[in-house]
Parts: sequence; structure tokens; C-alpha cells
Amino acid sequence: MKCRCRLVLALALVGLWSAQVAARPALWMIRQAHSTIYLFGTVHLLPNDTAWRYPALDHALADSRTLYIELTDDNQANMAALVLRYGLDPAHPLSSLLDASQRQRLQHAVEQASVPGGMQALNMMRPWLAALTLTTAPLLKAGLDPQRGVDRQLQAQMLAAGKPVLGLETAEQQIHFLADMSDTMQLAFLQATLKDVGKDGRELTELIDAWKAGDTGRIAQIEDEDLRQQAPALYQRLLVRRNQAWAVTIAAMLKQPGTTFIAVGAAHLAGPDSVQAQLHKLGIETIRQ
Repeated sequence: MKCRCRLVLALALVGLWSAQVAARPALWMIRQAHSTIYLFGTVHLLPNDTAWRYPALDHALADSRTLYIELTDDNQANMAALVLRYGLDPAHPLSSLLDASQRQRLQHAVEQASVPGGMQALNMMRPWLAALTLTTAPLLKAGLDPQRGVDRQLQAQMLAAGKPVLGLETAEQQIHFLADMSDTMQLAFLQATLKDVGKDGRELTELIDAWKAGDTGRIAQIEDEDLRQQAPALYQRLLVRRNQAWAVTIAAMLKQPGTTFIAVGAAHLAGPDSVQAQLHKLGIETIRQ
């Protein structure tokens, strides 16, 4: 499994190494009777100076009366409580699950990623959390702020306008997507991370450039293809099943009048199993704006 798979597991995190180019991230519209829904793909971490807005997007947001994002309950206290409940297992140290070679790679990865608390902290984590920590620690150290992600900026804008912001999932649901993986799947996730520590910059550069260009084909290649081919069970769990559930939710929304804006990770709106593909199976067509 290549490092691209970890980008999906890390919920489409992005880096700060992309070129500054005119951005037009992809936007879709669904219209039925008296209901309009916009679909917009996001990235969850961004440099503060990344420009990504454009007139059609601003118009869609102004017209929408409600915003849906993946999560609204991912505040620091709630996430910390969930990590304590589902991510830590001090009775079974992480190092005890690895062979000598893997333990050596783990130590090297911890040092290279500058993980807070070092090996002592990581050793208390379950494999899924250790892998996620090794993936995200360098980005956070580089100064990327999750509160500056696209979804958070959209949330702030809509709340300032007095419009409701709702979640498609809860933080606990998302944690379970990872925490409920089998031990084998979690260790495969971690082992892939150990092999590829230090290589994520190139993938992240490609991802954010593709997102800014609205290149959904490239986003699918970066975020979906390796996962689909090399870890199909994980692909089904983290992308396909969620896309199917969201499509059903959107179909129900279309029965109500009004305009709604939905913003989810860009990987969910790319590739053959995207939300749009699931909507098509339900007889609902999306139009690229």
C-alpha cells in the first residue's frame, strides 16, 4: 500500500507546498422541482494564504440557506475524549505488535515526524491512531491549522450570516471508521506509514494542485486508485459506504424546497464510486458548474 492510501485515511489532508495558481475547485449542482443542492469538495488543512474562492462558488453560498459539512462536533475536547476512548491501549504497547525491523522503522518515523511525546506517547496508541499521528504531525508542526481548512472557513461564513451548519456524520462515527478496523487492517495501515514517512510532500503537492484546478480525475488517481486496488475492503469502508449513505441523505433533502450547500472531502466527489455516481444510481443527476 503506497502513501497515497494514507491520504484517504487522514481524510484528505493537504500540505503547504503547492504552487500559487488561479484556483477553481470543483462545484456541482442538483436541481429538482423546488430544491437545489450544491456539492463542493474540500481539503481539511490549508495554508493561510491559499486563495480558492471564485464568483460561482460565492453565488452558490449566498443562495444557500443551510450548510452541511462532514462534522460539526470535532472540537478539541470532544476529539480528545474520543481518542482516549478508542485510540489508546497502554496494556498492549504498539512496539509489542511489531517485529524488530518494524520497531526500528517506527523509532525513525517518530523522530522524523517530530511526534509530540516521542516514542513513549506513540507506544500507547492503537495502530490506526499511531499511523494517523505519523501522517499529520509534520503538517501540524509546519503550521497548518485545521481551523483554517475549507470546511471550517465555510462554516464560519455561514454562521456569520445567521445560517445553520449541520453535520453529515458525528465525530464518533468517523473515529469508528478507523477504530473498528480489524487488527490486520490497522497494522497494514501503520506499516505502510512506516515505509513512506518523508514521502508525503510530493503526494500532498499533487493533491492540493489538483483540488485547486478542479481536476477530479487527478484527485481520484491520488486519493482513490491505490486504495481501491490494494486495500479494497478499506476502500469500501472509508469511501464507498459513506458515499452511498450520503447519496441517500441527499435524495431525501431533494424532497424539501430550498437551496442547500454540501461540502465534503474532495476524494468523496471523485472517481467511479463518488457521491455523484451513487446519486446517479438513485436516478439523480449532478451538473458541474
